[in-house]
Amino acid sequence: MKIVSIFSGVGGIDCGFKSAGFDTVFANDNWPVACESFGLNYPSAEVYCGSIADVDFRAVKEKYGTIDGLVGGPPCPPFSKSRFYRTEKKRGIEDEAGFLTVSNYFRALEELDPRFFFFENVAGFVFKPHAAALEFVKERSEALGYKITYKVVNAANFGVPQLRQRFICIGVKKDMPDFIFPQETHCEGGSDDKLPWVTCGDILNDIDFDLPEDESKRAGSKHKELLPLIPPGDNYLFFTAERGYPNPIFKWRSRYWSFLLKLSPQKPSWTIQASFSNNMGPFHWKNRFLRIQEIQRIQSFPDDYIFTGKFSDQWRQIGNAVPPRLVEILAQQIKTQYFN
Repeated sequence: MKIVSIFSGVGGIDCGFKSAGFDTVFANDNWPVACESFGLNYPSAEVYCGSIADVDFRAVKEKYGTIDGLVGGPPCPPFSKSRFYRTEKKRGIEDEAGFLTVSNYFRALEELDPRFFFFENVAGFVFKPHAAALEFVKERSEALGYKITYKVVNAANFGVPQLRQRFICIGVKKDMPDFIFPQETHCEGGSDDKLPWVTCGDILNDIDFDLPEDESKRAGSKHKELLPLIPPGDNYLFFTAERGYPNPIFKWRSRYWSFLLKLSPQKPSWTIQASFSNNMGPFHWKNRFLRIQEIQRIQSFPDDYIFTGKFSDQWRQIGNAVPPRLVEILAQQIKTQYFN
């Protein structure tokens, strides 16, 4: 079962599909660091590092034969919630980068003509301000002979130790049965038919990094003295009048949610962002930065997965990825429905 991967990054989607038995034969990204990491993790795949606009997917198909699936998540900033507040920037496919990436996804689909495609993006892709982007996906899928099923899923509900919502769209040829999303396997607290969420304590308690940190780079930056006072699972709102703090330090909802955000060992992590910051969490409940090995596990990458580059590059590769465990479950569902 051969797939082509675009906007591949470090290969989170590919990792999930590989675990389900698929083989990436060609991948594309324009960030050299991510391309290097991808190549080390998938040595048998051809990796083209450059603009997707320069890729001739007909030539890829001619070289590798029938392609079963196209997978990828066009870069998400134009479709993110934060773009609602960045009024100086255009949204969705009105943004030049947003249109370039999404339109080239469907150019790849047209030229490869696979049996299915896997399209991933931020949950904001379904928000009303981005209606034009979702309509574009629907129209192009229809025009190319595919019917789609889409849903916003929470990775934590599929065994990933992270509250991470993603828009997932599966397209299949019109003569194939409709794709049916797999049932969720986990929920908060568990239930008669679901397991409890996997927590940070479940996956991180065997990692011990209690080493002294550089005083100039301590977690919390100039507010580093406040971080130890915040209970695990809380953030800067702990220091507001609304939460009963006797001498309020911050105003209610005056900062990003992740400001001084601390993990709880009894809960999944919040979304791991692509950018590393000295005062934006999540931080470890032991009042320190998370390490690469830790966010790697939070994203459900295998421990032996390779990330190249400096610390911030590795963090960005992991934060940009789709959790492989979530993708594996979806890929297994595709395999069961269409390849067995």
